[in-house]
Amino acid sequence: MTALSPAHRLAGHIERLLGEGPFHQSGGWTHMGAVICDASYHARCKYEATLRPRLLQLQADWPDARTVRGFKALLAVEDLAVAMNFRDQRKAATAHAITELLAADGVDTRDELHAWLAHQANRAALRTVKGVGPKSIDYIGNLVGRSQVAVDVHLRAFATEAGVPSLPYERLRAVYEQAAALLGHEPGGLEHAVWRYQSGAV
Repeated sequence: MTALSPAHRLAGHIERLLGEGPFHQSGGWTHMGAVICDASYHARCKYEATLRPRLLQLQADWPDARTVRGFKALLAVEDLAVAMNFRDQRKAATAHAITELLAADGVDTRDELHAWLAHQANRAALRTVKGVGPKSIDYIGNLVGRSQVAVDVHLRAFATEAGVPSLPYERLRAVYEQAAALLGHEPGGLEHAVWRYQSGAV
């Protein structure tokens, strides 16, 4: 008897626990300050209870930060730690560094960042920012409407429960992408459905 591939194991697990869908991708943000702060602050954070309300408040308090240029201008005169009500200076530093990189490359809007991320050299440039890894780059893509799989601890745990062995980031991302193709779902929508199920998000 032929053993199931990791993608087939994962696809079967998804169907058993989540059904046939449809699975809708998170809408992300059109406000670039929210995109950058979401990407910078989300790690090891209770997203729905802790981070999302702060991002909504940031949009209300800093409407001019809907562009990278506007966000950069506000960062020059305001304290991001106060605006976000987070005292983690490392995450604030990551937000500042992402902003500087995007501004230097002329990336100002959601659509421009969406297109910019299509180029491998730009993704590599993001990796040079302290606090940004491959998962963060895929996550940023989803925040601006790309359909990607950002493998976090929840997706790893779900894959383990499906009988998928521990794999490096890129290989496990590929398994999720293959499972999405087998089931006829967009990668970003499937990822979001698994994340919500595994994290207990409501």
